[in-house]
Amino acid sequence: MLRKLCLLGVGSTLLAGCFTTNTSQAPIATTYPISEQQKMQAAHHWDVLAQHQAEMLVNKLGNKPLYIKPSDETTPFNTAFDTLLTSQLVTAGATVKTTSSMAATISYKVQVVEHKDREGIRAPMGTYTALAAGIAVATVPFNNWTEPALALLPAAGAADLFSGNITSETSEEVVITTQVIEGTQVTYSNSSIYYINPGDNDHYKVKAEKKAKPVNVTSEW
Repeated sequence: MLRKLCLLGVGSTLLAGCFTTNTSQAPIATTYPISEQQKMQAAHHWDVLAQHQAEMLVNKLGNKPLYIKPSDETTPFNTAFDTLLTSQLVTAGATVKTTSSMAATISYKVQVVEHKDREGIRAPMGTYTALAAGIAVATVPFNNWTEPALALLPAAGAADLFSGNITSETSEEVVITTQVIEGTQVTYSNSSIYYINPGDNDHYKVKAEKKAKPVNVTSEW
């Protein structure tokens, strides 16, 4: 019996030597480090983006005259961003012209990204710890106070305090790229990515026109 076990062990060792360890038939899935991404869900957020771009443009281009090229597509975002960026540039001290003559041209592109099969996203760090702590705190008045409903007060207070920090990821995002072109050279390019609510995607892209159904014409009565 002992001999058989020894032979089996030696055979297994020799067999293992024929293969390389830590191998895979395809790349294994891994994750990225935790990062944050803002959610755009108000016209005020468009103004915040315009202010940010205006400050960066002034820092990059100085007093160079600028011309904002209107977007080829008419959407609520494009219409608003034209005026918001103009206002923020003027406020920042930039020279904004109404024609492209003798001016650097500012243009922007908007792309809506729709994820069809996104896996779950990890909750923010500390979520489950805070939840467990909230439950534990709520049990204190429940166990010691005469009115059980008072157990809701700690949780309600925490909700009032931190409710502004609560948001959720969505399956749709928008990529907004602002560029400056002088002649044939791109002298400035900056992209921002935001989550958006699926119901707001028509703020950023033109709705596809519905094709009319073909009508069959026949001479039969």
